[in-house]
Amino acid sequence: MTQRMDLSTVMDQLSIDALITGYAMAVDDGEWVGYRALFTADGRADYRGAGGVEGPAAEVAQWLAETMRLFPVRQHLIVNRRLDIQDLEGCPGDRAEVRADYLNPMRLEGAAGGEDGSGVRATAPNFVSGGRYAFTLSRTGSGWRIRTVTVHEKWRGTAGSPIPA
Repeated sequence: MTQRMDLSTVMDQLSIDALITGYAMAVDDGEWVGYRALFTADGRADYRGAGGVEGPAAEVAQWLAETMRLFPVRQHLIVNRRLDIQDLEGCPGDRAEVRADYLNPMRLEGAAGGEDGSGVRATAPNFVSGGRYAFTLSRTGSGWRIRTVTVHEKWRGTAGSPIPA
C-alpha cells in the first residue's frame, strides 16, 4: 500500500511539473487558448507585482496577448520549484502549492538586432526580469489545473548590447 501512495505522489509531482512548464511555454509561445486551458474554470492570475493586471484567467490572457506583442522574443525560465501537495493522512490530496523562481529575458519589438557575422539574427534580450511565482493548484477531472498564479517580481533591468557567445 505504501508503494502505491508513493507512486501516486510521484505521478502528481510529474503532472504538476508539466503544468508549470506548460504555463511558461504558453506565455512564451503566445498560446493564449492553451494558457486559459491550464486554469480551473474560476482560475485567476495576478501580475500586479510586475506592473500588470489581476483578474480571471481568460481576461488576463487577453491582456497578456496585447502586452506580449511588445516582446516578440521571450523565454520564461521557471526554476527552483518547491512543491507542497496537500497531505491527507499519508495520501495526496486535491490541492497543491508551488513556489518557483523565474528568469525572464525578452526582446522588445523593433529592438536593434542585426547579424552577428554568422548569418544568424542576433536576438539578445534587452529587457530582463526575475522573481517568484506563487501557484495554487487543484486536481480536477482533467488533471491538475492552476487555481491562482501570483507574480512577485524581485528585479528588472535592461541590456544595452548583445550578449557575447
